[in-house]
Amino acid sequence: MELKRVVVTGLGALTPIGNNLNEYWEGLSTGKSGSAPITYYDTEKFKTKFACELKNFDVKNYFDRKEARRLDKFTQYAMIASDEAIIDSGLVLDQVDKSRVGVIWGAGIGGLETFQEEVINFAKGDGTPRFNPFFIPKMIADIAPGHISIKHGFMGPNYTTVSACASSANALIDALNYIRLGHSDVIVTGGSEAAVTQAGMGGFNAMHALSTRNDSPATASRPFDGTRDGFVLGEGAGSLILEEYEHAKARGAKIYAEVIGGGLSADAYHMTAPHPEGLGVIAVMNNCLKNAGIQPEDVDAINTHGTSTPLGDVAELKAIKQVFGNHAKNININSTKSMTGHLLGAAGAIEAIASILAMQNSLVPPTINHSTPDENIDPELNLTLNNAQKREIKVAISNTFGFGGHNACVAFKKLD
Repeated sequence: MELKRVVVTGLGALTPIGNNLNEYWEGLSTGKSGSAPITYYDTEKFKTKFACELKNFDVKNYFDRKEARRLDKFTQYAMIASDEAIIDSGLVLDQVDKSRVGVIWGAGIGGLETFQEEVINFAKGDGTPRFNPFFIPKMIADIAPGHISIKHGFMGPNYTTVSACASSANALIDALNYIRLGHSDVIVTGGSEAAVTQAGMGGFNAMHALSTRNDSPATASRPFDGTRDGFVLGEGAGSLILEEYEHAKARGAKIYAEVIGGGLSADAYHMTAPHPEGLGVIAVMNNCLKNAGIQPEDVDAINTHGTSTPLGDVAELKAIKQVFGNHAKNININSTKSMTGHLLGAAGAIEAIASILAMQNSLVPPTINHSTPDENIDPELNLTLNNAQKREIKVAISNTFGFGGHNACVAFKKLD
């Protein structure tokens, strides 16, 4: 069976450095930090007092009060980003077969704020189970694609992938395969997360995963830097419209890039720590290259998982050197988490978008906040430190890894 070609025809972004696609790219290309003191709650007793929150975001600009109250933030973000991507794609929805349009979404946690609020309210009461009737429908991780499909009438495949921080990269690969195999013409895919809450920050602090650089929030996310001390939690959403190539061509759609392959693997090593030699990461990149039908030397740019953790950054760069050999020195390697923070289940989506925009604009966004070399990192690798670099990119890959040892890698190609 000949596989269908799959292209990206629409993009949408709601991020800590920009509330739409254009703002997001401007933030990426100029090296803007999205990290700042938390405004959502009193952080006095918390170890980490900062995060990458959305800025100048007002839900009333998108939903009326009644609708907003029925949606957890992670679903609000999903609907906003997917609406932008659908509009950007130019799809005329009454002219497409909606039974062949699906929504495959990624979320690592789902409605954490809703869960937190309901449990706290119950604990404050007399033990009588008085819960909001929207508690479960707001909280469950699969509800975001459900709402997107209901709004637009999409009746194709509809579900959420949950693989921690790899969730939206998994969703993208699933969407790629549904279209490749001829089951769908169009898939709205991506991911969203809204975990900047007391429970989210407290939980990640308890496992020593977050940076505690409270004296300098803007520079706390510093992938590959010798003084990095953990990731910075972010929130938001990214959406991509994946479409069968001939379907897109027939309607004269603009095409951002071709999705040429995806790879998956497991570390099979530890709940939260990466394998020190990056064995699962080596496997996932090799699987992606094989699935895409390309050679290591074809790759021009890699947007790494690069979370700014002491162990993870080193393991990933070791894996890159193992897979790409001498060619690794010719690749622009970066981590856009230095600007956006770590959006957990939405990370794969917004970083895939960053890779596609870098390809479109022939500009690799920087890895900001780097000042101190790490003796465990090869100085010959081009980590695109502190400033964007001009570069013609024909093939880019994006890495995303999750707690539990889940690894995903997606490859994109610029159309000639």
